[in-house]
Amino acid sequence: MDPFQHIDVISAKQLLEQTEATLVDIRDPQSFALAHPRDAFHLTNDTLNAFIKEHEFTQPILVMCYHGISSQGVAQYLVNQGFEQVYSIDGGFEAWHHAHLPTTTS
Repeated sequence: MDPFQHIDVISAKQLLEQTEATLVDIRDPQSFALAHPRDAFHLTNDTLNAFIKEHEFTQPILVMCYHGISSQGVAQYLVNQGFEQVYSIDGGFEAWHHAHLPTTTS
């Protein structure tokens, strides 16, 4: 089984625009509510099983956390569950925000 891949925020944004990729944000509920990338899915322990059932294993999945550290563990977990194209976003939400990429609130 291949490991997850790393991706920078600009490449992640391009992948989201050009494919059927899904961006998952694993930060805590308060941080997610305050600001998150548009169309991000808030992946938590409570939403994980539904997420796995509702998404195709061939669909690209991009995982975002605060700084790009915690996302690596979740990305590997998703690979272990059978997802074929999983990316950990380097720099996480901080890099996304500093690149002035679009965000929204809950």
